[in-house]
Amino acid sequence: MRWLRAFGEVVRSGLTIEETRLEPLLALRTAAGVAIVIGPALWLASPAYAASAALGAYSAGGATFQRTWRPRKVIALGAGAGLALSTFVGYLAAGRLVTFLPLLAVWAFAAGMAWAVGSTAGIVAATTVGSMLVTVTLPTSVGRALEHAGIIALGGVVQAVLILLFPIRRWGAHRDALADTLAAVADYARRLRHDPTAPFDPESLMTARDAAAVTPSQARTRPPVLHGPRGLAERIRPVVAALADPDVGAPAEGPGRDRARELLDTAADVLDAAARSIRRGTPAEVPPGSADVLRVDEEHEVLEGPARQAAERLVELLGEALEIAGSGGARGKTPTPPGPAGTQFLMRPTMFRLLPVVIRAVRRQLRRDSPVFRHAVRLAAVATLGYLIASRLPLGHGYWAPIASVMVMRPDFHRTYARAVARLAGTVAGVALATGMVRALGPDAYVFGALAVVSAGLSYTLIRTGYAYSQCFTAAYVVFLLGMGGQAWEQTVRERVVLTLLGGALAMLAYVVFPAWETPKLAGRLADWLAANGRYAAAVLRSYAEPTREHRADMRRALLASREARAAWQEAYDRARQEPVRPRGLTSREAEEAQEALKRFGRAAMLMESHVPQGDSRFVPEAERFAEALEADTAQAAVDVREHRNPDWGRVDEALNGWEDAADNRSPVVRQEAELQKRALEDLATAVSRTPLERDVGSAREEQQARAAVAAEGDGSGPAHRGR
Repeated sequence: MRWLRAFGEVVRSGLTIEETRLEPLLALRTAAGVAIVIGPALWLASPAYAASAALGAYSAGGATFQRTWRPRKVIALGAGAGLALSTFVGYLAAGRLVTFLPLLAVWAFAAGMAWAVGSTAGIVAATTVGSMLVTVTLPTSVGRALEHAGIIALGGVVQAVLILLFPIRRWGAHRDALADTLAAVADYARRLRHDPTAPFDPESLMTARDAAAVTPSQARTRPPVLHGPRGLAERIRPVVAALADPDVGAPAEGPGRDRARELLDTAADVLDAAARSIRRGTPAEVPPGSADVLRVDEEHEVLEGPARQAAERLVELLGEALEIAGSGGARGKTPTPPGPAGTQFLMRPTMFRLLPVVIRAVRRQLRRDSPVFRHAVRLAAVATLGYLIASRLPLGHGYWAPIASVMVMRPDFHRTYARAVARLAGTVAGVALATGMVRALGPDAYVFGALAVVSAGLSYTLIRTGYAYSQCFTAAYVVFLLGMGGQAWEQTVRERVVLTLLGGALAMLAYVVFPAWETPKLAGRLADWLAANGRYAAAVLRSYAEPTREHRADMRRALLASREARAAWQEAYDRARQEPVRPRGLTSREAEEAQEALKRFGRAAMLMESHVPQGDSRFVPEAERFAEALEADTAQAAVDVREHRNPDWGRVDEALNGWEDAADNRSPVVRQEAELQKRALEDLATAVSRTPLERDVGSAREEQQARAAVAAEGDGSGPAHRGR
């Protein structure tokens, strides 16, 4: 993508209104927290204290809107404590640039590394940098700085107390994640009616699994309906795919295909009803006649063989979904997953045990090629440079420039540039609106405080509709706070716009100077996905060769690793498509074709998983040999893809031919699915293989590099000589 086109996409993305469900009650509760701290601070103290209290309450409230599965009150308390600490430490070093700039650089670098933990931690950490920059101008002594820090922390406490006293949709995000998963599988079943090989994006399953991880205290209060349905969706997905597939399921035409479509349509209706039940916490009405459709008649059933097995398994699973839809999540009526009590929930570390996890995550990202590390370096450099430049300009409130940079910067190119454009547009609109009102109303601290609360509420309401529109009211909120503190509105307009433009420009320039492009990493991401898919397919085959509990556990772990690798590839691929960088290693066409081939390979393994035998079934020794060959060839092919060599499937071909020649082929369906995997691997090799001309050029370059290395070693300047 060229730079001009990339900028066009950035502007379009930054100003796009995202269609999302508004949450006015949450916004009202959070804005009430801002009002609760502003009013008493104005009445009992001064506008400066009210500004500090408003900063803590507003930032802590904004943090609770981030996507996280931890309790919102914990997020509010953590944000308030971080803001208070950054304010106090910043004031201690704020007397001279020689002390403040190093502190700012270190703090900004740490805030950037917080992205290693997750986006919520990164965003909250960025707000602490902004707090350090703006509040150092308010106190006049260490004691006053400590007071301001305490008031800021109080804002977080107020937000946490409001969340505790007025809970709105408790476990609502977790319910939505689980309901979205069931709805995604329902949509998948409907698409399979018309396209028997339709793809399925496992992102919703990954999100639901992340939401299902809870601490022991959360596990004691979690609604029963959130226990079992996620596993139900996991089991239904491969079954509906196996039923619809014309190679291993229902025939392509005829009464069998009509029966499969009927079952798929009913499955979608039942899953949608279960999703509504979980989302609302009330019993849902299942379409009439579903029970009749789901009855597999022993005498008149038109499906045969593997298709009939899939239909019977689907009917069994949909019976559990019908029970969920009818219960409405009532206590004691929701089926719970089998297994010992200690395995009924996924463990999430508590806040006190999170520190070792954070340290390990940060240490993994402390490398030069890490996007998080490069983001932290950019953040530290831009924050200090922006503060230094703005302090030398003939403008007051120079902290606005580095604040703008810190708040728009993200670890990837597209979001950084889109947020910079959105922040500038929102700032101009918000400042123009707010300053016009300030000029019309005249100086009145209480009126401006009320307008600040209204602006905060509107900002919270629009926080998920687009950064530009939320930022418009955030800018108005800041103007009203400054007006409450006695700042002149003329200064606000000029300084806010110019310094925001400067901060956005520095953020954009930083990504050009020290980027973290995903385009050169596509080959490595594809190789990781290929190797993970190979291990998953081999684990499924081993469950056929020897259906034991250990092999089933290995299959589950391999499936989760495969999903993570696919998600990493998808994220890198989506970012690379938006980057103004020439393809390196993989062209856009090759990447798209390789992605489709690997999706088909993973789908073949999923179809195979739907027929995994029980523990008392017969062994399939040919599956073990094919699993060994498949795992070995995909591991070697991953290395070949990284080094831009053509993959080879010699061992897979040999094992598959041996399976075909076996005298006792006890599982023809599995043999057929293995053939589907081989075809997908051949398509992958076709997608990433180089032409003869490219191979000739590559060989010539390798020979040239070898001759240069020999010559350098002969005259004593080569790496081998220098290493002695």
